[in-house]
Amino acid sequence: IYEFTMGATGDKVKARYSFVYVYEDGEWKISHHHSSVMPEGIPSAQPITKQQVKNLFHLWNDALATGDPDLVAKRYSKEAVLLPTVSDVPRTNYALIKDYFVSFLKKEPQGEILESNVIIGHNWAQDAGIYEFTMGATGDKVKARYSYIYVYEDGQWKISHHHSSVMPEAILGTATPKEASNKELVGTR
Repeated sequence: IYEFTMGATGDKVKARYSFVYVYEDGEWKISHHHSSVMPEGIPSAQPITKQQVKNLFHLWNDALATGDPDLVAKRYSKEAVLLPTVSDVPRTNYALIKDYFVSFLKKEPQGEILESNVIIGHNWAQDAGIYEFTMGATGDKVKARYSYIYVYEDGQWKISHHHSSVMPEAILGTATPKEASNKELVGTR
């Protein structure tokens, strides 16, 4: 085991190593060198189940119920991106995310997931589907498509990416797909 101190940052890295030396042209030379980080230093995946991913929405929705934009914004990761339902402005930092919720929370929104599709990766998870909000201030209901990407950051699951958009057929009308056979659909790939 050896340890390196990185001059630029002062970070220390421990690693396992092996050297094979050969005597060549009157001097010892390295024939083989292997170095690998200590297994304990490799971040392991934070386990999460599909149900736990779905429950992350409830943490966010509960934060909405407090009416506190700061609590809602703290559900987002340090480098989050929010593409909100009722704003044309992408929100790419804490201040912009909080600013969006200052206005949105005045509507007293409460969400319910209608359809959820979860994918889990190494310290990230995705939940995409359809949700519906009831605006407590007016009783209006808004159905929207959503996608959340969660990352494990500082010991918590946080929202790294959140995209929400009103269902397009509510605005544009129902699109009627052209009747096609399976053979025609396969041929379009």
